[in-house]
Parts: sequence; structure tokens; C-alpha cells
Amino acid sequence: MTRQRIFAGSRLRQLRAERGLRQAGFAAKLGISTSYLSQIEHDDRPLTPALLDRLQKLFPLEWEEVAADAGDRRAGALREAAADPLFAAAPIAPEQLERAALQQPQLADQFVALHAAYRRAGQRLQIIDEALTGGTAEGSRLPWEEVRDWFHDAGNYVDRLDRAAEELAKGLRGASSAPSPSPSPAVEAIERRLQGGLGISIVYRQSESLRDFDATMRHLVIDPSQPPESRRFQLAHQLAALALADEIAAVVEASPLRTAAARQLLHVGLANYAAGAVLMPYTPFRASARAVRHDIDRLRLEYGVSFEQACHRLSTLQRPGARGIPMFFCRVDMAGNITKRHSATRLQFARFGGACPLWIVHEAAAIPDRILFQLAETPDGLRYVSMAKGLVKPSGSYARAPRRYAVALGCEARYAADFVYADGVDVDAPQAAARIGPSCRICPRDDCDQRAFPPSDRPILVDPDRRDVVPYRIG
Repeated sequence: MTRQRIFAGSRLRQLRAERGLRQAGFAAKLGISTSYLSQIEHDDRPLTPALLDRLQKLFPLEWEEVAADAGDRRAGALREAAADPLFAAAPIAPEQLERAALQQPQLADQFVALHAAYRRAGQRLQIIDEALTGGTAEGSRLPWEEVRDWFHDAGNYVDRLDRAAEELAKGLRGASSAPSPSPSPAVEAIERRLQGGLGISIVYRQSESLRDFDATMRHLVIDPSQPPESRRFQLAHQLAALALADEIAAVVEASPLRTAAARQLLHVGLANYAAGAVLMPYTPFRASARAVRHDIDRLRLEYGVSFEQACHRLSTLQRPGARGIPMFFCRVDMAGNITKRHSATRLQFARFGGACPLWIVHEAAAIPDRILFQLAETPDGLRYVSMAKGLVKPSGSYARAPRRYAVALGCEARYAADFVYADGVDVDAPQAAARIGPSCRICPRDDCDQRAFPPSDRPILVDPDRRDVVPYRIG
């Protein structure tokens, strides 16, 4: 079996131009000579396994698209699995991985599958441990917990619904009377589809509800005290719930959720998901995100959405063959409760109890409208770059307190070059990263000054004659 040689000269030249690099600078980053790079760019030489590995590490987003056949994808998946810190003590050379993918494809596939199962088992063990220590048995999850875990298991990406929402958005933009530079449908186009296409009457009136729809009378009430982007999202939700009713119903029907309440919550969650996909259609939004290096403020202005909506949408860009950066996203209230979360990365959030107090999102909750940055390292040795911002959502009335919370968005440090918030930060500096964990109950660190309580799986040692920051040592 002979491996197909990869010639990617034009893609290398394009990548170099996008980064504003000369041949000498680009060659230095790749660890090769300028003359060798010139030969590769003119397709006189193919890419070697070592160079492919280097390109994938330096430019993971761009280089995912170069893998054209199953063999290349297999080698890429094998390199990704072998990069786990679990194997850091005895790293496998790129040439060996390439040879394994070529000569033992079934073994390579099984290795990748086994690694994925290992990760899922670790996450599942974390869920069970936290459920037991938090007083919630695995078999008695509340409906909202079932739905939260359903989205997590789905990777926070629902392909059928996402593609249908993208087509709906194209139709809305095509039907618009005035051309718009934004790929996001205008609020007037959404209103016209609801009114003319679906026979819905719309009224903007002060209400106790943000959105109130009477299905019998075909009447929709929107509270105008919401910010413009929130009103637009409520309209998009109602349009998605009606126009994509069959797609949403099919997903709900196929779900394993046990209770009627959980299935109803999933229906609402899917309509919200579809609304975000209508306002931020997958293909143009992914392209925009990459063009501005995931600058949230530029994205929210281009698409007319809120800061939180843009962050959430970035965490859903996991379409096979056109993935975005694997992101984690969460929302934390003033009490430290994680009220919304998703991770397409290896970072997993605590499902019960509070998050790590060293995480920057807690500080952001107390400082609204200011973006904070953090380089963090988890107990497995992986580093992440993240931003957090405190937000205030007005209530529209003195009688109701505004909602105050913070959102956080981040990715593994290897994607730092595509994450604008990491500019100027040396992500490899030994002492630069904050040492965070998932939650105190399952964090293995035994030297953390911020512990609220000891880990649930290890004994504690108490010395009456000695007092450190915490009154015990971990055995």
C-alpha cells in the first residue's frame, strides 16, 4: 500500500500570505530552509510526515482542510489522539504515526476509537462522582439536567437543524427588499415571514414575558423593553419554532429523554439553537469568525447579535468537514453557578457545585463591560486561552433587578494565533498559566490555596499542631 503524496504549494502560499509572512520567516517557523519551502510552494516536493505534523500544530484550523482522503484523515486523527498529555512521557514520532496509519489502518482506527472512549469514560465518571457527592443520583437527573447533557453529548451541534436554519436564512435575505452587507437576515425580513408567510400578528407591548405566543389566535407579543438584539432573537426563535417544526420534532422524537418536561425543554432549546443559526448562518459566520480571529465585538456588530449570542454560536461550529476552532463556552451568575455551558475541547465543567475559584470568569462577573483574559493550565497539563466578560441585561423596570452574569469563551493554547484575545501572550512561558481545575470535589491538585473542600476520592490528614492555608493535607 502506497501513501498518496500531498502537494499543497498553492495552499502554503495562501497561508503565508494570510499571515503576512515572507518565505524566510515562514520557513523559519516550519524549521526548514527557504529553498526547501520554495520547492514545496512550487509543487516540486511533497509534504513529509514531519512537516505535516508541524503544519497541523502551527495552523490546526487551516490544515484540517488539506487532508483530502481517508488515509490523511486517519493520520490526522491518530496524531490528535497521540498528542494527549497521557502519552507525554513517551511521545511517538510523526513518522511512526504516519507509518502506523498507512500500514495498520484498522489498528490506527481502533487506537483512535479507544482514546475517544477513554475520554468519554473519564467524563462519565466525573458526572457520576459529582452527582453522588452533590446529592443527585445519576438516575434522578432533573429535566433541565437531561437536556443539558443531551446537548453536551451532541457536541452542541445539530446538523439537520443547523443546515435547515442556514437555508431559511438564505431565503430571508433573498426576499429582503433592501440589500444588506450583513449575511444575517434583517429584523424586517423576519417580521414579514412571520406575518405574510405564517399568518402571525405581531405586537410590541410591555409584558411580564419576553415573548408570548398564542398558537390558537396566531398572535405574538414581544416585550419592547429588551435590547434590539434580544427582540430580534425572540422573533427568530418564533420563526424557527414554526418554520422548522418538522426538523425540531424529528430531533426530539429521536432523543432518549425520558420525561415530557425534558422533551419540552429540548424543544425550546432546539428552537433557540435554530434561532442562533438563522441569525448567524454557519458558513458565512465561520468565515467571518476566522477573518477577524474570533473578535466577539466585531462579530456581534456585523451580525446584529448580542455578545453572549455570538460567543454561544462560536461554540457550535462543529460541522464535519468545516469545523471551527473547538471552543468552550459558559455563563456564570453572581453566585458562581454555571447556568449555561458547553465544551468542544477537553476542558470539562463541573456539573454540580461551583467552578474553580481561580477561573477568571468569576472576577469578570463583578466587573461588567470589561474583557478579561486568562492563560490557564488544567491538571492534565493542557493549556487554554480564554476571555471573560461581565454583562448586565436590563429588566425594563425599576421593580425588577437587572440580570448580572459573565460569559467565558476559550480554546486550547495551540489555537492562540487565531484567538485575538491572546495577542502578546507567551502561551508556553513556564509560570505564566493559572493552575485551574474543574471543581474542588474532583480536582487532584494537593497544593491549591483556593480549595473550598478536599477532593472526594482522597483521604485528608489533619495535624492539630500545624495550620496551612487550609486546615488539612490531602493524602
